[in-house]
Amino acid sequence: MKVLITGSNGMLGHDLTDVLNDKHELILTTSKTLDITDKEHTVEFIKENKPDIVINSAAYTNVDGCEENQKLAFSVNGEGVRNLAIGCREADCPLVHISTDYVFNGKNDTPWVEDDEIGPISVYGKSKLEGEEAIQEILDKFFIVRTAWLYGINGGNFPKTMLELAKTHDELTVVYDEVGTPTYTLDLAEAIGKLIETDYYGIYHITNSGSCSWCEFAKYIFEVAEVDVKVTPVTASEFARPAPRPSYSVLNNKRWVDNGFEPLRSYKEAIKDYLFCLKK
Repeated sequence: MKVLITGSNGMLGHDLTDVLNDKHELILTTSKTLDITDKEHTVEFIKENKPDIVINSAAYTNVDGCEENQKLAFSVNGEGVRNLAIGCREADCPLVHISTDYVFNGKNDTPWVEDDEIGPISVYGKSKLEGEEAIQEILDKFFIVRTAWLYGINGGNFPKTMLELAKTHDELTVVYDEVGTPTYTLDLAEAIGKLIETDYYGIYHITNSGSCSWCEFAKYIFEVAEVDVKVTPVTASEFARPAPRPSYSVLNNKRWVDNGFEPLRSYKEAIKDYLFCLKK
Protein backbone atom coordinates (compact mmCIF):
# COMPACT_ATOMS: atom_id res chain seq x y z
CA MET A 1 0.00 0.00 0.00
CA LYS A 2 0.95 3.62 -0.42
CA VAL A 3 0.75 5.10 3.09
CA LEU A 4 0.90 8.83 3.82
CA ILE A 5 2.09 9.58 7.36
CA THR A 6 1.74 13.04 8.87
CA GLY A 7 3.96 14.01 11.79
CA SER A 8 6.51 11.43 10.65
CA ASN A 9 9.27 13.09 12.68
CA GLY A 10 7.32 12.78 15.95
CA MET A 11 7.54 10.05 18.58
CA LEU A 12 4.86 7.80 17.09
CA GLY A 13 5.59 8.86 13.51
CA HIS A 14 9.18 7.73 13.93
CA ASP A 15 8.10 4.22 14.98
CA LEU A 16 5.36 4.03 12.35
CA THR A 17 8.02 4.74 9.73
CA ASP A 18 10.27 1.96 11.07
CA VAL A 19 7.42 -0.56 11.33
CA LEU A 20 5.77 0.11 7.95
CA ASN A 21 8.82 0.88 5.83
CA ASP A 22 9.58 -2.67 4.65
CA LYS A 23 6.04 -3.56 3.70
CA HIS A 24 4.58 -0.35 2.25
CA GLU A 25 5.48 2.64 0.10
CA LEU A 26 5.63 5.57 2.51
CA ILE A 27 4.96 9.25 1.91
CA LEU A 28 6.47 10.97 4.94
CA THR A 29 5.46 14.49 5.90
CA THR A 30 6.23 16.91 8.71
CA SER A 31 4.66 20.25 9.61
CA LYS A 32 7.19 21.86 7.26
CA THR A 33 6.21 19.79 4.22
CA LEU A 34 2.49 19.45 5.02
CA ASP A 35 0.84 22.03 7.26
CA ILE A 36 -2.48 20.31 7.99
CA THR A 37 -4.00 23.61 9.13
CA ASP A 38 -3.77 24.82 5.51
CA LYS A 39 -6.94 23.33 4.07
CA GLU A 40 -6.33 23.97 0.37
CA HIS A 41 -2.76 22.64 0.43
CA THR A 42 -3.70 19.60 2.55
CA VAL A 43 -6.57 18.52 0.29
CA GLU A 44 -4.48 19.04 -2.88
CA PHE A 45 -1.50 17.21 -1.40
CA ILE A 46 -3.59 14.13 -0.64
CA LYS A 47 -5.31 14.20 -4.04
CA GLU A 48 -2.00 14.55 -5.89
CA ASN A 49 -0.20 11.77 -3.99
CA LYS A 50 -3.16 9.36 -4.17
CA PRO A 51 -2.36 7.36 -1.00
CA ASP A 52 -4.19 4.13 -0.22
CA ILE A 53 -4.46 5.28 3.39
CA VAL A 54 -3.47 8.31 5.49
CA ILE A 55 -2.16 7.97 9.06
CA ASN A 56 -2.35 11.17 11.06
CA SER A 57 0.20 11.22 13.86
CA ALA A 58 0.51 15.02 13.74
CA ALA A 59 -0.91 16.81 16.77
CA TYR A 60 -0.36 19.59 19.28
CA THR A 61 0.17 17.37 22.33
CA ASN A 62 1.47 19.83 24.93
CA VAL A 63 -1.44 19.45 27.36
CA ASP A 64 -0.59 22.52 29.44
CA GLY A 65 0.41 24.47 26.34
CA CYS A 66 -3.07 23.86 24.92
CA GLU A 67 -4.61 25.77 27.86
CA GLU A 68 -2.45 28.77 27.04
CA ASN A 69 -2.63 28.45 23.22
CA GLN A 70 -6.23 27.44 22.64
CA LYS A 71 -6.38 28.79 19.11
CA LEU A 72 -3.36 26.67 18.08
CA ALA A 73 -4.78 23.58 19.82
CA PHE A 74 -8.09 23.71 17.95
CA SER A 75 -6.37 24.70 14.70
CA VAL A 76 -4.10 21.62 14.70
CA ASN A 77 -6.15 19.03 16.61
CA GLY A 78 -9.54 20.08 15.29
CA GLU A 79 -9.44 21.96 11.97
CA GLY A 80 -6.28 20.20 10.82
CA VAL A 81 -7.93 16.83 11.25
CA ARG A 82 -11.03 18.07 9.43
CA ASN A 83 -8.81 19.11 6.50
CA LEU A 84 -7.25 15.64 6.37
CA ALA A 85 -10.69 14.03 6.44
CA ILE A 86 -11.84 16.20 3.52
CA GLY A 87 -8.68 15.28 1.60
CA CYS A 88 -9.29 11.57 2.27
CA ARG A 89 -12.88 11.90 1.10
CA GLU A 90 -11.71 13.55 -2.13
CA ALA A 91 -9.09 10.82 -2.68
CA ASP A 92 -11.47 8.06 -1.54
CA CYS A 93 -9.05 6.60 1.01
CA PRO A 94 -9.38 5.77 4.72
CA LEU A 95 -7.91 7.92 7.49
CA VAL A 96 -6.21 6.60 10.62
CA HIS A 97 -6.28 9.23 13.34
CA ILE A 98 -4.50 9.03 16.70
CA SER A 99 -6.66 10.29 19.54
CA THR A 100 -6.47 10.19 23.30
CA ASP A 101 -7.81 9.07 26.67
CA TYR A 102 -8.33 12.80 27.37
CA VAL A 103 -11.67 12.73 25.52
CA PHE A 104 -13.08 11.16 28.72
CA ASN A 105 -13.63 13.01 32.01
CA GLY A 106 -11.64 10.46 34.05
CA LYS A 107 -14.45 9.89 36.53
CA ASN A 108 -14.74 6.13 36.20
CA ASP A 109 -13.63 3.12 38.20
CA THR A 110 -13.56 0.58 35.37
CA PRO A 111 -11.64 0.81 32.07
CA TRP A 112 -13.29 2.99 29.43
CA VAL A 113 -14.79 1.22 26.41
CA GLU A 114 -15.06 2.83 22.97
CA ASP A 115 -18.71 3.87 23.23
CA ASP A 116 -18.61 5.25 26.78
CA GLU A 117 -19.84 8.80 27.22
CA ILE A 118 -17.20 11.34 26.30
CA GLY A 119 -16.62 14.54 28.25
CA PRO A 120 -13.16 16.12 28.01
CA ILE A 121 -12.12 18.41 30.87
CA SER A 122 -9.12 20.13 29.22
CA VAL A 123 -8.58 22.20 26.09
CA TYR A 124 -6.36 19.42 24.76
CA GLY A 125 -9.12 16.84 25.22
CA LYS A 126 -11.75 19.15 23.71
CA SER A 127 -9.57 19.89 20.67
CA LYS A 128 -8.89 16.18 20.11
CA LEU A 129 -12.60 15.41 20.40
CA GLU A 130 -13.31 18.06 17.76
CA GLY A 131 -11.00 16.15 15.43
CA GLU A 132 -12.77 12.87 16.15
CA GLU A 133 -16.17 14.40 15.46
CA ALA A 134 -15.01 15.94 12.17
CA ILE A 135 -13.81 12.55 10.92
CA GLN A 136 -17.09 10.84 11.81
CA GLU A 137 -19.03 13.62 10.12
CA ILE A 138 -17.04 13.48 6.87
CA LEU A 139 -15.83 9.89 6.39
CA ASP A 140 -17.30 6.41 6.38
CA LYS A 141 -13.91 4.70 6.23
CA PHE A 142 -11.77 5.63 9.21
CA PHE A 143 -9.86 4.25 12.18
CA ILE A 144 -9.86 6.50 15.25
CA VAL A 145 -7.25 5.07 17.61
CA ARG A 146 -7.43 6.36 21.18
CA THR A 147 -4.30 5.66 23.18
CA ALA A 148 -2.64 6.93 26.35
CA TRP A 149 0.54 7.79 28.21
CA LEU A 150 2.80 7.40 25.20
CA TYR A 151 6.58 7.07 25.35
CA GLY A 152 9.10 6.19 22.67
CA ILE A 153 12.70 6.53 21.54
CA ASN A 154 12.19 9.69 19.49
CA GLY A 155 11.09 12.57 21.70
CA GLY A 156 10.53 13.65 25.28
CA ASN A 157 8.39 11.53 27.58
CA PHE A 158 7.81 10.50 31.19
CA PRO A 159 10.41 7.70 31.48
CA LYS A 160 13.13 9.89 29.96
CA THR A 161 12.20 12.79 32.27
CA MET A 162 12.28 10.57 35.37
CA LEU A 163 15.68 9.12 34.50
CA GLU A 164 17.09 12.56 33.75
CA LEU A 165 15.78 14.03 37.03
CA ALA A 166 17.19 11.09 38.97
CA LYS A 167 20.69 12.14 37.91
CA THR A 168 20.45 15.29 40.03
CA HIS A 169 17.86 14.37 42.70
CA ASP A 170 17.83 11.85 45.53
CA GLU A 171 14.06 12.19 45.91
CA LEU A 172 11.27 12.86 43.39
CA THR A 173 7.60 13.63 44.00
CA VAL A 174 5.23 11.92 41.57
CA VAL A 175 1.42 11.96 41.30
CA TYR A 176 -0.31 8.86 42.65
CA ASP A 177 -3.99 9.66 42.06
CA GLU A 178 -3.92 9.58 38.26
CA VAL A 179 -4.16 6.07 36.82
CA GLY A 180 -3.67 4.93 33.23
CA THR A 181 -1.70 2.63 30.96
CA PRO A 182 1.79 3.57 29.80
CA THR A 183 2.04 2.68 26.10
CA TYR A 184 5.18 2.12 24.04
CA THR A 185 4.90 3.82 20.65
CA LEU A 186 6.66 0.88 18.98
CA ASP A 187 3.93 -1.50 20.18
CA LEU A 188 1.23 0.96 19.11
CA ALA A 189 2.84 1.35 15.67
CA GLU A 190 2.88 -2.42 15.19
CA ALA A 191 -0.80 -2.60 16.16
CA ILE A 192 -1.67 0.14 13.65
CA GLY A 193 0.28 -1.80 11.02
CA LYS A 194 -2.06 -4.75 11.58
CA LEU A 195 -5.20 -2.60 11.69
CA ILE A 196 -4.60 -0.91 8.32
CA GLU A 197 -4.60 -4.26 6.56
CA THR A 198 -8.26 -4.70 7.49
CA ASP A 199 -11.50 -2.90 6.75
CA TYR A 200 -12.64 -3.11 10.38
CA TYR A 201 -13.36 0.60 10.50
CA GLY A 202 -14.38 2.45 13.65
CA ILE A 203 -13.10 3.72 16.99
CA TYR A 204 -10.47 1.69 18.83
CA HIS A 205 -8.74 1.86 22.17
CA ILE A 206 -5.18 0.55 21.80
CA THR A 207 -2.73 0.58 24.71
CA ASN A 208 -0.36 -1.82 26.36
CA SER A 209 -2.03 -4.09 28.94
CA GLY A 210 -2.30 -3.41 32.66
CA SER A 211 -2.51 -0.12 34.53
CA CYS A 212 -0.72 1.92 37.18
CA SER A 213 -0.43 5.40 38.65
CA TRP A 214 2.33 7.77 37.56
CA CYS A 215 3.96 7.14 40.93
CA GLU A 216 3.89 3.36 40.49
CA PHE A 217 5.23 3.74 36.96
CA ALA A 218 8.13 5.90 38.15
CA LYS A 219 9.04 3.35 40.85
CA TYR A 220 8.97 0.54 38.31
CA ILE A 221 11.14 2.48 35.84
CA PHE A 222 13.78 3.01 38.55
CA GLU A 223 13.56 -0.61 39.63
CA VAL A 224 14.14 -1.90 36.08
CA ALA A 225 16.84 0.70 35.37
CA GLU A 226 18.49 -0.06 38.75
CA VAL A 227 18.46 3.59 39.75
CA ASP A 228 18.42 4.40 43.46
CA VAL A 229 16.06 7.31 44.04
CA LYS A 230 13.25 7.82 46.54
CA VAL A 231 9.80 8.35 44.98
CA THR A 232 7.35 10.27 47.16
CA PRO A 233 3.65 10.16 46.20
CA VAL A 234 1.71 13.42 45.91
CA THR A 235 -1.82 14.26 44.78
CA ALA A 236 -2.55 15.89 41.45
CA SER A 237 -3.85 18.95 43.31
CA GLU A 238 -0.52 19.28 45.14
CA PHE A 239 1.30 19.05 41.82
CA ALA A 240 -0.47 22.03 40.29
CA ARG A 241 -0.47 22.31 36.49
CA PRO A 242 -2.45 24.58 34.12
CA ALA A 243 -4.51 21.76 32.56
CA PRO A 244 -6.69 19.33 34.51
CA ARG A 245 -5.93 15.65 33.89
CA PRO A 246 -8.38 12.73 33.94
CA SER A 247 -7.86 10.87 37.21
CA TYR A 248 -8.73 7.46 35.72
CA SER A 249 -7.97 6.94 32.05
CA VAL A 250 -7.41 3.20 31.65
CA LEU A 251 -8.73 2.22 28.22
CA ASN A 252 -10.42 -1.14 27.64
CA ASN A 253 -9.17 -2.42 24.26
CA LYS A 254 -12.52 -4.11 23.65
CA ARG A 255 -13.03 -3.54 19.93
CA TRP A 256 -9.42 -4.49 19.19
CA VAL A 257 -9.86 -7.86 20.95
CA ASP A 258 -13.41 -8.38 19.62
CA ASN A 259 -12.02 -8.12 16.07
CA GLY A 260 -9.61 -10.97 16.70
CA PHE A 261 -6.42 -9.12 17.54
CA GLU A 262 -4.15 -10.19 20.40
CA PRO A 263 -4.02 -7.82 23.39
CA LEU A 264 -0.82 -5.79 23.48
CA ARG A 265 1.79 -6.99 25.98
CA SER A 266 1.98 -5.71 29.54
CA TYR A 267 3.32 -2.20 30.04
CA LYS A 268 5.87 -3.78 32.40
CA GLU A 269 7.33 -5.89 29.59
CA ALA A 270 7.23 -2.97 27.15
CA ILE A 271 9.12 -0.57 29.41
CA LYS A 272 11.87 -3.18 29.91
CA ASP A 273 12.47 -3.28 26.15
CA TYR A 274 12.32 0.49 25.91
CA LEU A 275 14.85 1.03 28.69
CA PHE A 276 17.15 -1.52 27.06
CA CYS A 277 16.92 0.44 23.77
CA LEU A 278 17.74 3.69 25.60
CA LYS A 279 21.00 2.18 26.83
CA LYS A 280 22.19 1.35 23.32
